[in-house]
Amino acid sequence: MSSVPQASSILASLGQAAFVWDVAADSIAWSDNAGAVFTDIPPEALASGSEFAKLIEPNRAIRTEALGHSAPVRSGEATPYRIEYGVRNSASAPVIWIEETGCWFAGADGKPARAQGIVRVDNERHARDEQLLKLSQHDPLTGELNRTHLTAALAEAVEEATRFRSTCAFMLIGIDHLARVNDAFGFDVADAVIGEVAKRIRVRLRGGDVLGRFSGNKFGLILRNCTVDDANVAAERFLAGVRDEVIPTKSGPVSVTASIGAISIPRYARNADEAINRAQETLDGAKRRRAGSFALWRPNVERDAQRRVNIRVTDEIVTALNDRRIVTAFEPVVEARSRMPAFYECLVRMEQEDGEPLLAPDIVPVAERLGLIRLVDHRVLELAVAELAASPDVRLSLNISPDTTMDPDWWTGIESLMRAHPGAGERLIVEITETVAIQDLDDIRGFISRLKSFGSQIAIDDFGAGYTSFRNLRKLGVDIVKIDGAFVQNIARSADDRAFVQTLIDLARRLGIKTVAEWVQDEEAAVMLREWGCDYIQGRLIGLASAQRPWAVVSDKVLPAAG
Repeated sequence: MSSVPQASSILASLGQAAFVWDVAADSIAWSDNAGAVFTDIPPEALASGSEFAKLIEPNRAIRTEALGHSAPVRSGEATPYRIEYGVRNSASAPVIWIEETGCWFAGADGKPARAQGIVRVDNERHARDEQLLKLSQHDPLTGELNRTHLTAALAEAVEEATRFRSTCAFMLIGIDHLARVNDAFGFDVADAVIGEVAKRIRVRLRGGDVLGRFSGNKFGLILRNCTVDDANVAAERFLAGVRDEVIPTKSGPVSVTASIGAISIPRYARNADEAINRAQETLDGAKRRRAGSFALWRPNVERDAQRRVNIRVTDEIVTALNDRRIVTAFEPVVEARSRMPAFYECLVRMEQEDGEPLLAPDIVPVAERLGLIRLVDHRVLELAVAELAASPDVRLSLNISPDTTMDPDWWTGIESLMRAHPGAGERLIVEITETVAIQDLDDIRGFISRLKSFGSQIAIDDFGAGYTSFRNLRKLGVDIVKIDGAFVQNIARSADDRAFVQTLIDLARRLGIKTVAEWVQDEEAAVMLREWGCDYIQGRLIGLASAQRPWAVVSDKVLPAAG
C-alpha cells in the first residue's frame, strides 16, 4: 500500500483514499488511510477488484464496466471516468456510499491495463439525492405517493391483474365538506385534517396495498387481490376510521366524514385512466346521495345511452353553430289590457339537417350540461341585436344561462354590438332566471348595472320557482318579473295558485316593477290577470313562438281581445 502514501494524511482529513488498480493482475494498492474510509471492512476484501466487487451494490460490475465503456485508446493514454456505488461488508451493515473518480490506462491491445484514482465517502449527498427522489414521488403534506406515481402504480396493477387473471380494486376517498373546514378554521387546520385522514387510512391498509394523495381532498387506494365483497368490507373499515373519532387540531377538535367511489379491476376498467374516471364518477354519485357513503361502479345502460346522446348532440350543436343553423323564434308578449304587442321573447331553435327544428327545451339543458351554452347564447345575442338593428320599432327579450352571466367574452360581444348598433340596447330586455339571481347578489348587481348602462332592461324569469325576496329585487334594480307559468296555467282552477299569483302581482306593483304572466292558456285566466293588475301576458292564448317575424305582419293588429 506504500505506492500511494504521499498524500494520505490530507486525503484522510477529507474522508478520501487513493488507489492504484492493476487490472491485468487484479490487485489494488490503497493509500494508508483506506481503513478510515472503508470502516469495518477487512483489508483482504479491498486487495483485489474481484473481492472488492463483492462488497458493491446495487451493481457489482460497475467498476469493471466503467473501464470498458469508452472506445479503445492507444497504449498509455488516460481515459477519465466517474462512478457512484454503495459498499457494505454484510447485509446487516450500513451502506457506505462512495464516489470514485479516476483514469484508466490502456495496454498494448487497447484494453484497460491499469486504473488509478480517488474514492470518497458521499453519504450526505446520497441522502440528499434519496430525499429529492422521495419528494419527487411523494406528497409533501402526507408523505404518501403523489398523483403521478399513484397513477403509474395503478397502471401497473391493472396490467398485473389482467396478466394473472386476478382481481383488484381502485378507490377514491374524498373528505366531505373540507371547504367548510377551510372557511371555519383556515388552511393550516384543513391540512392537519388531510394529514390525519391519511394516517388513519394508512394504518388500515393490508400489506401490498398502495395509498396516494390524488388531489386536494382525495386519496387513491389500490387494493390488490380484492374481490367485490372485500372492497365493501375495506370501504367500511376506512370510512369508520375517518368518522368514528374527532381529529384534534390546534383550533380544537374537528369532526369529518369521507365518501368512497370504487371500481373493480380489470372487470370494469381496462386501463388506469378508465379506472380513475369511473371511480371519480362513482365518488361524485356517492357524495350526491349522502356524505359518508360508499358506492361501487356498475354498468348502467341508461347512463351509457345518455352519454352517446350527449356526444351526438354536442356534435350537432357545434356543427349547427358553424353552419349558422342556430336561429331564433319569436313569442309575443302583449299588454294585458289592450293586447297590443309590448315585446317579443327570442327563443333558440336549431335547424336540423333534415329540416326539422329542435326547440329550446331540447337544446338548452344539454348545452348547459355539456358546457356549450355560452356559445349558443353568443349566437342568440348576435341574432337578437341584428333584429333590433333592422327593426327600429321592435323590442326583444332574450334569456341567458347562468354560465353566461359571468362570461367576459359575452360582455365583450355585447359591448361591441352595442357600439356598432346605437340605440339597440335601449330596446333589449335580458332575462335572468330567479335561481341565478340569488346565487351571488353582488355579482348579479354588477351584471345588471353594466347592462343598464346600455339602456337595457332586466327581467327575472320563472319568478316564484326560487326564493328571491322582493327586497332583493329592489336592491338589484329589476324592471320586470316574469311569473313562473307553473303557477299561472291553473289559476282558473286552483285557489292556491290564484292567491300566490295575485300576491306577487300586488307586491311587484307596489315596488314599481312590471309583471309578465307566462303560460296563459285561456281567456278566463287572462281576464283574472288583467283585473289583478298584471301588466303583460304571454302563452298559448296569445300565440306561441314562430320563426316568422310577427312585427312584419302584425303592425297595428290587436291580438285576441277579452270577450
